[in-house]
Amino acid sequence: MNATIIEFPPTVTIPPHLVGEVQSKLAYVDERIAAAHIGAAGDNIIIELKEPLSTAEQATIEEKVQRVVVSMAQGAIRPKVQVLEDYLDRRVPFNGDPMPELARRGEISQEAQGIYVLGPLLTRLVDWFEQRFLDLAASFSAQPYRFPTLIPARYLEKVGYFRAFPHSLSFATHLREDLDHIDSFAEGAACDQHGNLNAPFERFAPIQTLLSPAVCYHLYFTLADQTLPPQGVTATAVGNCFRYESLNLSSLERLWNFTMREVIFVGSKEFVLENREIARQRMQRVFEEIGFAYRVESANDPFFIGEFRKQAAFQSAFQLKYEIRARLPFKDSTLAVGSYNYHQDFFGRHLSIHLPDGSPAHTGCVAFGLERIVFAFLAQFGFDLAQWPRSMQEILQ
Repeated sequence: MNATIIEFPPTVTIPPHLVGEVQSKLAYVDERIAAAHIGAAGDNIIIELKEPLSTAEQATIEEKVQRVVVSMAQGAIRPKVQVLEDYLDRRVPFNGDPMPELARRGEISQEAQGIYVLGPLLTRLVDWFEQRFLDLAASFSAQPYRFPTLIPARYLEKVGYFRAFPHSLSFATHLREDLDHIDSFAEGAACDQHGNLNAPFERFAPIQTLLSPAVCYHLYFTLADQTLPPQGVTATAVGNCFRYESLNLSSLERLWNFTMREVIFVGSKEFVLENREIARQRMQRVFEEIGFAYRVESANDPFFIGEFRKQAAFQSAFQLKYEIRARLPFKDSTLAVGSYNYHQDFFGRHLSIHLPDGSPAHTGCVAFGLERIVFAFLAQFGFDLAQWPRSMQEILQ
């Protein structure tokens, strides 16, 4: 059966720098959308539907799409992008999509959309990059932490996460402590043809926890209502992070369940910014050693529609976030594989983390997506070990 397509111009032309951002948000407009595309000029929107819909239903979807467009694009001003490093033009030996070869080798097993099992080669590559990030952490004498996968809902509420990123949340609950509900679930629970569990929602307890969207949040809550030592706090941890991205989940580029290694700084403004810059310079040497093609440029977090313009402009104006964007030669684009972040005194104020003089602490972190950086490496260097950097050829020996 042919897909149902609706096509229309946006209410306001979408600036080129926002086309990707707006297009990614259209995945959350309606469950009946199978795909969404915005023309490069920002003057045409194409929506593919999962099923035929009436004219009235199509009009409702179009109206919701236009709400997204107006909220994000009307009056938007292109932020000035600051580039700190630019090595995108480094020559690399490979230009193919790694996914087919990874599948052929049994190196990936997709359990669900955005959820993959990684095989031995990928795991060894993850370990290699992990060691480089652990070396970075050790250079700061960062204290090691282990954080849980779950995070209390009240924690995320306290720092405004529900308003800024509601679309990406992943919730965790359990059956109610009620014998009748537990017995009924055990006897009748099953999944439909789409993999959806058919248990009634009322059998589940109220939601008090979520799957954690970031590593550093746990440290900030650990330090809440405390006064920091004069030297500040430097920590490191690796953990599973969860950010649901709907139709945008694709290959190892964008996962629902991914792994993040972070080096976290909590202290004075000068302490955080100085260490963030030192970390960038040290990682620059690592990437140079392996001949990685990438750029470090100012960026913003993927705030949801209502918060996007305000928060993105704020981050850009104060240079709070720089992304490490690795080249993907096979699609002539880049992928964010890490970031250098500064949160000002946001967490210090909201969580009462104080410096010795009583003022709010500042926070920042250096974060690396392990699956993403491995994917980007294979996209640039392929599977012929002879083409790999010498320091990495020992991985399979």
